[in-house]
Amino acid sequence: MRIVLLGAPGAGKGTLAKDLMSHFRIPHISTGDMFREAVAAGTELGRKVQGILESGSLVPDEIVNQVVEQRLSKSDCQNGFIFDGYPRTVPQAIALDEILLKMSAKLDAVIYLEISEQTVVKRLTSRRVCPKCGRIYNMISMRPKNDELCDDCGVKLIIRDDDKEEVVRKRYRLYHEMTEPLVSYYQDRNILIRVNSEIDHQDLASQVIKVLEKVIS
Repeated sequence: MRIVLLGAPGAGKGTLAKDLMSHFRIPHISTGDMFREAVAAGTELGRKVQGILESGSLVPDEIVNQVVEQRLSKSDCQNGFIFDGYPRTVPQAIALDEILLKMSAKLDAVIYLEISEQTVVKRLTSRRVCPKCGRIYNMISMRPKNDELCDDCGVKLIIRDDDKEEVVRKRYRLYHEMTEPLVSYYQDRNILIRVNSEIDHQDLASQVIKVLEKVIS
């Protein structure tokens, strides 16, 4: 099962991906997480993308596609994968098709999580992250037991730079300018599945799993 999760920042791609990963037993690949880990580790890749991420801009296609191809070459991707945050543009989608063609493979489904700007801003500006273990909280829907402290580490939670309101709104605008054309791209290939991501997460996960089960049956 080869899946792409398509949707604006804050649409719930990362959370849904974890449910799908557990159900289908395939890896969850988040290019955003890969870049943030590279920044934290101080690698050459991290130094290249740090300023880009902090400003809310998109990492250039050449860098993203190279990282993706390297990731897909690993053995855990042989039975499938879930992409979260990639592709973001039509050129990236074309590049992914070419990478998969080399592997004699193709995408099975693209899940399009539809969401409003108002909901995105509310969700992301309420998000908090543990700087030690990476656990994610939401001060509205998934609060820590002790206010602003990680339940696992006891470390003070932080707001990521790309979750600040001005950056969130910029990311949302960029999404509509550059990523929306992907909806037409995948719709033309009859693999796009539209889902309302403003519903309860458990209902969303259940709905998507049922749809994907039909795709592979």
